[in-house]
Amino acid sequence: MPRTPDRQIEHLLRRAGFGARPDELDMYGQMSIPDAVDMLVNFEGIEDTVDSNIGKAGYVNVTTRGQFLPQGNIIDARQRWLFRMVHSDRPLQEKMALFWHNHFATGYNKVAGTLGAAEATRYMAAKASEDPGKVRGQIEMLRENALGNFRDILVNIAKDAAMLVWLDGRTNTKAKPQENFAREIMELFTVGVGNYTEEDVYAGARVFTGWNMQQAGSAADGSRRSEFAYVSAQHETTAKTFSFPIYSNGSRTIGARSAADGMQDGLDLIDGLAANPNTARYLATKLYRFFVSEFGAVNQTFVNRVAGVYQQSKYDMRAVMREVLTSPEFWDASAYFTRYSWPVEFAVRMLKDVGWSGFSVNDALTPLSNMGQILYEPPDVAGWRAGEEWFSTSAMLARLNFAASLAANQKFNLTNAVKTASANKSPEALLAFISDALVAAPADAGVSSELSNYLRATGAWTGADAQIQSKAAGLVHLIAGSPEYQLI
Repeated sequence: MPRTPDRQIEHLLRRAGFGARPDELDMYGQMSIPDAVDMLVNFEGIEDTVDSNIGKAGYVNVTTRGQFLPQGNIIDARQRWLFRMVHSDRPLQEKMALFWHNHFATGYNKVAGTLGAAEATRYMAAKASEDPGKVRGQIEMLRENALGNFRDILVNIAKDAAMLVWLDGRTNTKAKPQENFAREIMELFTVGVGNYTEEDVYAGARVFTGWNMQQAGSAADGSRRSEFAYVSAQHETTAKTFSFPIYSNGSRTIGARSAADGMQDGLDLIDGLAANPNTARYLATKLYRFFVSEFGAVNQTFVNRVAGVYQQSKYDMRAVMREVLTSPEFWDASAYFTRYSWPVEFAVRMLKDVGWSGFSVNDALTPLSNMGQILYEPPDVAGWRAGEEWFSTSAMLARLNFAASLAANQKFNLTNAVKTASANKSPEALLAFISDALVAAPADAGVSSELSNYLRATGAWTGADAQIQSKAAGLVHLIAGSPEYQLI
């Protein structure tokens, strides 16, 4: 079977992952596009052992401060997630975890201010398998449900400990209904602006009264934890009416219930929001901008088709993402390089393109902050402002500096790779080799001419190690710092 052209696979893995390691490019290149998409969306068939490779030779490094504790130290949690983005063999799972992290934006600092730093990290990042109290942090929940049922994700997020702190659900009582979660579940998580009213927010706040928190477990064995609890005594029991249907028969009213049965109010509202056609279109639009294109108007044919799959599949995100990744809009040549890379996408893609031997993901954290993105710390409930808004002067300088730093760090590995490929024989060969490794959006002929001039600027070409170390690293810096490389 002939190989699928690398440019197609690179496009798929830039969007459905974080770029392509050489082994990924080779493996997926042996597949047809439908088979490659199947492998990406059916990632449960691939064993998830990536975390067990942290600290092993051949993988990007982490920096430890005593014991490595991603379940209790937010710096370590950020390192672990970056490590997973580089090395996971389930790239779409990590990409969807990032998508959902932005969709259900929750900031570590507020949670830490309420519960303390270690506990906040626990509720954001802990794996149940490593926690004495079986706490599953928000990002772990989103990762496990990356392509799950959207209705189930909504239920999970409504009960999530970090979210209960972030949007004040833990203080939502019948005496003082708290509106924050009710507003955001409609405005940002489901139907979107213009498809709900202020009266809906008031009703929604009452629906979720009693969706609070409690302490459980024992301090003696480390299982002590804060967790979701439905507190019936705090539930407001009267009927709640909305401007949109809650039930399949068109009814807009959640009837009065006893306090003991009142948790069903919240489940009924979530069911109604998951089923709402505006939710289908809202999600389809966000998926278009994240996976297909940020340029021009959103393609309404795409939105209608993907929204239809969402409804027909009863909110199955696996079916939805299969439709996204096989859509003609995704594969149209005009969609290549029509998304601005987020800082973590830029940094992880560079590591995959350039190499990571001897580099620690810890050394990417400050540059990422300077680029405008801190994992586990979106700026507010609306998440990060994407697109061109990533590119302030200081943020672009941070990208350039990261490119220079990584290139310098990898200069010996780059030299070995160049010599192995016999790309040290001429400036043209070196330029072709580096340009093939760091695939960027097409640039005009003048850019290639300037890069060639750079390679020839310091005298005769010898191809010696010292010359390659300098020129290969410099070329990586120039290409990775170019406007064209910021597009994925």
